[in-house]
Amino acid sequence: MYREVNQRKFSKATLARLGSVMLLLVFAAPHFTAIAEEVTYSKLWGRNGELWSPTSRLPDFSYAGYSRGEHPLRELKADVSVKQFGAIGDGETDDTHAFKKAIEQSPGKTIFVPAGRYRITDFLYIRHNGTSLLGESPVRSILFFPTPLHTIKPNMGATTSGQPTSNYSWSGGFVFVTGSSSQDVLAEVTSQTKRGQRSLSISKPEAFTVGQDVRLSLRDTERQSLAKYLYADDPGPITNLKSRAQVSFLCRITKIDTAGKQIEFDRPLRSDVRLEWRPRLYDASCSVEDVGIQNLCFEFPVTPYKGHFTELGYNAIAMRSVRNCWVRNIRIHNADSGMFISGNNITLREISLTSERPRERQRKATGHHGITIGGQDNLLDNFQFETRFMHDITVTSGSAGNVAASGRGVDICFDHHCYAPHANLFTDIDLGEGSRMFQSGGGAALGRHSASWETFWCIRAQHAQKWPDGWGPDLMNFIAVQPGQESVTDTDGRWFEAIEPARLHPRNLYESQIRRRLQSRVFSQRNH
Repeated sequence: MYREVNQRKFSKATLARLGSVMLLLVFAAPHFTAIAEEVTYSKLWGRNGELWSPTSRLPDFSYAGYSRGEHPLRELKADVSVKQFGAIGDGETDDTHAFKKAIEQSPGKTIFVPAGRYRITDFLYIRHNGTSLLGESPVRSILFFPTPLHTIKPNMGATTSGQPTSNYSWSGGFVFVTGSSSQDVLAEVTSQTKRGQRSLSISKPEAFTVGQDVRLSLRDTERQSLAKYLYADDPGPITNLKSRAQVSFLCRITKIDTAGKQIEFDRPLRSDVRLEWRPRLYDASCSVEDVGIQNLCFEFPVTPYKGHFTELGYNAIAMRSVRNCWVRNIRIHNADSGMFISGNNITLREISLTSERPRERQRKATGHHGITIGGQDNLLDNFQFETRFMHDITVTSGSAGNVAASGRGVDICFDHHCYAPHANLFTDIDLGEGSRMFQSGGGAALGRHSASWETFWCIRAQHAQKWPDGWGPDLMNFIAVQPGQESVTDTDGRWFEAIEPARLHPRNLYESQIRRRLQSRVFSQRNH
């Protein structure tokens, strides 16, 4: 009897200890898993950029976003309210006039949109520096657009194949931030320079000041030599592209040699500079800057989506020829297209695209373009696609230096719409299903979908991915894209590092690059 009781006590004690051990293992499991899993670094970057150089096939993406990522987004504080101008926000009253009046009479101010449902039936143009819209939240401050743009202001066009369609199928938005960039030539570039360099010989060094932001422009020739260069001599059919290939590059002047007629700047050139491409320098500023759109929902009616090129303009936001602007904490619901962005150093953050529209049958989409990013050095981060568009994230028309990071979706595609988009980054993104990563449009004989240096870094998906033959030239970078093939790492050819995304470090290349650059800048300033 005594022996039996002792055995029972021993058994309970043992079970208690085992339970403690099990709890320890459960809570420590992620730690042990991390140790067990081998961390892998890309041969193009390394741990913290020690394998990178300015002439690397991997571009420097660290200048993307508002104020080149060097300053946080401006904190908006309400100056006036749309209700001061007569807005009701009951979902029935047409509040368009009140919004227009608020924008027109409050240049440079932050216009507050209190909780409510505001019916808007016309374009809302923002044309002044600093004029911003601030809601309470995307749940409480809702802008409702019952009528498409084409009904309000008809604008017919045609596809590249001649099919008649509304131009709002691929442009325009109800909130339209529009400006202009300088077209006054400050100087001509007078000698050829290689990609990765940080200086240019110019005709008029006296036209510039240290600290000035400038824009370098390159234009193609009739022989299409720029297009061929951007496509690494593998452009595909380019008959319809003609001489429309272009390069735009923004940098900040750090030194001026007046006698030697040279300027130095703070970042490596993204491409070669040849005199045949008519290289010219302009001031980088735009007539409209520092505009924010924040904490709002853009909502459209629940209408069936009828398919490609039937769109009439249920489009939320457009930005054209602006710089250092942002869109933050926005929900776009039931749209034909979410945002058409064309400018420089624009940040799109915390963007959600949702829909209750019945899907179009062929591609199972509820709209045309989700987010189109044109221009240079723009940043889309912390986004989610809870529906499918024909084209979820689009780059086109020579856009370069743009970054899409830290997002997820149901089945995201990276639409490259021809016209030589190059040197853009897609990093730390969960595609969802991953059935159509490279699904793209853009028309016939306009070059391959993507041009050179396009980089895909830590892309997760349910389906494995392979190199997309014919989609772009060999001079593209695939690092930890859900691997469906063996590694190919040819310095002068294809680069596909077959790394499991969970093992890659860093997962967000943009964050790693900008952290490294800003730390280097602080170190340099301390030592001068």
